[in-house]
Amino acid sequence: MKLPKLPAELIDFKPEVGLILGSGLGFFADDRIEIVGHLPYAEIEGFPVSTVPGHAGQFVFGHVDGRRVICMQGRFHFYEGYRMDQLTLPVRMMYQLGVQTLFVTNAAGGINPSYIPGDFMLIHDHINFLGTNPLIGAVVDVGVRFPDMTEVYDKALRQKIRDWAQSQNIRLQEGIYLATTGPSFETPAEIRAFATLGADAVGMSTVPEAIVARQLGIRVVGLSCITNAASGMSSGPLSHEEVAETADGVRLEFADLLAAAIALS
Repeated sequence: MKLPKLPAELIDFKPEVGLILGSGLGFFADDRIEIVGHLPYAEIEGFPVSTVPGHAGQFVFGHVDGRRVICMQGRFHFYEGYRMDQLTLPVRMMYQLGVQTLFVTNAAGGINPSYIPGDFMLIHDHINFLGTNPLIGAVVDVGVRFPDMTEVYDKALRQKIRDWAQSQNIRLQEGIYLATTGPSFETPAEIRAFATLGADAVGMSTVPEAIVARQLGIRVVGLSCITNAASGMSSGPLSHEEVAETADGVRLEFADLLAAAIALS
């Protein structure tokens, strides 16, 4: 897929770090980035737009602790009807701009019974349950054709983040994220099956972006906010509103953790 033409201001900014903010987590851009500029997705020719509540639909670029950062304030999902090459286009664009490290965040349902809403989880591996792969298609002119997925999420950087969280008494889990297509939440039977496969949390994003980033040689860190217990793990029904409410409740702690992770990268 052809990369869009970007404004000179963004090209000249030369971002080092990319951020993708998940459902209910877009506040980080407003709270912690010393903003240099905004670029709404709608102003980029041929670019997808966010259709999910809580996704602002723009790039924000600026500084976090002196690091030059470009941030997706609102991501794209497979369930919105976009092709894989469309929803991973921002990662290829970040690579073109010079991004070397990508932080992919999401709201996720907790499968591991020790997880509680409001926990954070570093992703140390993932299970692609989307039924497809973002690298299917014509051979690209950058990156490798058959990328190794032994260590998608950077081990050394995860260790630094764990050490920092422990020093700050922040409850930080580490586990396996399983991606489904959505937009329906999972059934209790599906959650039991995913637990058998080894999944600790489930969501509807992150994996396509992580795969493409690794194909391009970008370091990846995945961070989930456990916003609810997965289907069958709690007594009540699931809702998108619950996801947003839980994310807002841990706003300060999440912002502290992500800002520290960026500084450590």
